[in-house]
Amino acid sequence: MYTVLVTGVGAIIGYGLARSLRSSRYPVHIIGMDIYHDAVGQHWCDAFEQAVLANDPKYPEFIRSLIGKHEIDLVIPGIEQDVDRLTAEYQAGAFAHLPVKFALNNPELIVLANDKWLMHERLTSLGFDTIATYINGDFDTLAARHGSPLLMKPRRSYASKGIQLIRSETDFIYWRQKLGDNLMVQEFVGDDNSEYTVGAFGLGDGTCSQQIIFRRKLSGEGATAKAQVCMIPELQTQVARISEIFLPVGPTNFQFRYHRGHFLLLEINPRVSSSSSLRTAFGFNEPEMCIEYYLEQKRPEPRAIRCGSAVRYIEDCVSYDRNHR
Repeated sequence: MYTVLVTGVGAIIGYGLARSLRSSRYPVHIIGMDIYHDAVGQHWCDAFEQAVLANDPKYPEFIRSLIGKHEIDLVIPGIEQDVDRLTAEYQAGAFAHLPVKFALNNPELIVLANDKWLMHERLTSLGFDTIATYINGDFDTLAARHGSPLLMKPRRSYASKGIQLIRSETDFIYWRQKLGDNLMVQEFVGDDNSEYTVGAFGLGDGTCSQQIIFRRKLSGEGATAKAQVCMIPELQTQVARISEIFLPVGPTNFQFRYHRGHFLLLEINPRVSSSSSLRTAFGFNEPEMCIEYYLEQKRPEPRAIRCGSAVRYIEDCVSYDRNHR
C-alpha cells in the first residue's frame, strides 16, 4: 500500500485527486491537507491535516513534518500555489534525503508557464500559431486591428482568474490601471463552443505516454463545467510537437481555442488540472499514472479511453453532529 499526500483538498483539483486515487488500481492511504479545517475533500481521505499557507515561512517544515508523521510515499499538489512553492523548495534542497517522491513538472516549464506573455513570446518565436497578444497599446489602435471586444487578462494568474472582455476605451483604461505591469491584451478568438483541453502525461524526454482531448465549456470560476471526449489528430500532433520542445513531466494540460481553421494554444498548465476527475471518469486516471511513474518507476500503460460527455453539478456533502438526535 502507498501513502499519498494530496494538497488543497478543499478545491476542485484537490478533492478530484482524492476521489481519483480512491478509484485507482493501487491500494492507497490518502492524506489530505488544506488551509481550511472544513475542506470538503477530507471526506475522501483517510486522514486530514489543516495546512499552513503556501507562502508561509514555516511551509517547508510543515510538509517535512507530514512526510515523517504519515510516512508519505508521494506528494501530489492540488493547487497552483503548492506547485510553485514545492517546486522552489525542492529545487533548493529542502526535501533532500527524504524517502518521498513529488509529482512535480519540469521546473523550467513551470516558471515559463507562470507568465503568459513570456510563454506567448516563446511560442511565437518557435513558429506556433498563436493569438495576437500585446502588453502595450491603446484601445482604439488594438480594436481597429482586431475588432471589439478585446480580451484583457493578467500575465500571471491561475484558473482563468481576472479575465475581462473589453468593449470600450473606458473599460480598457480602468483595467489597464488596475493590472499595471501584469497587463496582457489579446484578440478575442473563437467562442464558448470552440475551447479544447488536452491532458497528457509527460515523460520528461519530449514524449507523452498518452493524451485525452475534451471539447469543453468553462464555469464562471474558470473550471471545466461541461466536457465531451474528442479524437482530433491535429491537436494530438500539435501537443506532441510542443512536448518535444518543453519536456513536460507528469500531468500536463494544454488549452486551445479553434479559430478560422486553426487550433490556437491559450496556455500550458504543467500540473494536474480541474478536469482531472473528469478524465478519470473516461479512463485517464492521472493520479494512478503518478503512482506508476514516480513510485513504480514505470512508463504509464495506455488506458482504454471511453467516449462520452460529462456535466458538472452542485452536490451536497452533509456532516451531522455526533450528538444529533
